Amino acid sequence: MSTPVSASTGSSLAVEILGELDRIITEAESSGKPLEVDPSRSRLFELFVTAQGAGYTQEGSDPDLTADGICRSLAEQWGLKSAALESTANQSRLSAEHLSRMRSLWSVMRMWMEWTYAWSRWDEFHKKG
Repeated sequence: MSTPVSASTGSSLAVEILGELDRIITEAESSGKPLEVDPSRSRLFELFVTAQGAGYTQEGSDPDLTADGICRSLAEQWGLKSAALESTANQSRLSAEHLSRMRSLWSVMRMWMEWTYAWSRWDEFHKKG
């Protein structure tokens, strides 16, 4: 398992992509608009294309900007892992803020996985001949 991308461990491009993901998610949460509609969706897709072009969306890539890698990095940055562990240990609910962040992260992960799948099969459906 790879370690989460952070300013100290990741390339500057990967750190920039994660920072922009964080900004887009925060803006969407603040505005109450879903991540799955434009302009958020388009901005997220542009980041996916950049990460894919840099080779960061492939399994085993370093830095890891696969859907799982993004989840690990942002969850660590936002304190979601420790909040979930604490919630489980105390048999209590996650705070509204942590739950909202987790839902947003799931939305981004779902879109990222769908784009990864579609991108990997592009040639299969666009061969000439």
